[in-house]
Amino acid sequence: MIGFAAPIGVVVAISSIWYWFSPEYTDVGYRPRQPVPFSHKLHAGDMGMDCRYCHNTVERSPMAAVPPTSTCMNCHWQIKNEDGAQSPRIMPLNESMESGEPVPWVRVHMLPDYAYFDHAPHVAAGVGCSSCHGRVDGMVTVEQDQPLSMSWCLDCHRDPEPHLRPLDQVTNMSWFTAEFADEREEYKYEEDEERTRLPAPPVHCSGCHR
Repeated sequence: MIGFAAPIGVVVAISSIWYWFSPEYTDVGYRPRQPVPFSHKLHAGDMGMDCRYCHNTVERSPMAAVPPTSTCMNCHWQIKNEDGAQSPRIMPLNESMESGEPVPWVRVHMLPDYAYFDHAPHVAAGVGCSSCHGRVDGMVTVEQDQPLSMSWCLDCHRDPEPHLRPLDQVTNMSWFTAEFADEREEYKYEEDEERTRLPAPPVHCSGCHR
């Protein structure tokens, strides 16, 4: 019985660790509470704000940038409730403006220090925000949508074409919906004809581990 059960136990243990200790299980769905209840569904979804208004370095920097308080207050200094007062939910913004201290936003998407990632070349290649971050325009509270694991990154590096889109559609969260089916077919046809925009991302170790 021991000889029969031991291999099964080993397989179960390995399978359990492989799944329950993987980023897909431990990280996907991570949704920390933020100091200000900022709704991406309201701002990016209902109001249609472009991602780059707040994350304004994403096209030229490794980091997408967390917006300073002044960016938020460009609009919120003049947004009042019916009684003429500001919402108590944005009080941390007012306090940040007065003190000069940044709002202590909690980071959602994190990579280990030994993995290098640069937003700029991905955006320049036509990889849309939703490919990595999911439909942020529908998230009241932002959560991690993809595991961001090495295997997940390599799957895209080996076959990036399904994730590419025209550069003017990078921040369009609806690009892969039926609404843009005709545009996707036209883009794919042009890409197949010219083959000039298909990147060749690295799949060797030094591509991400420098």
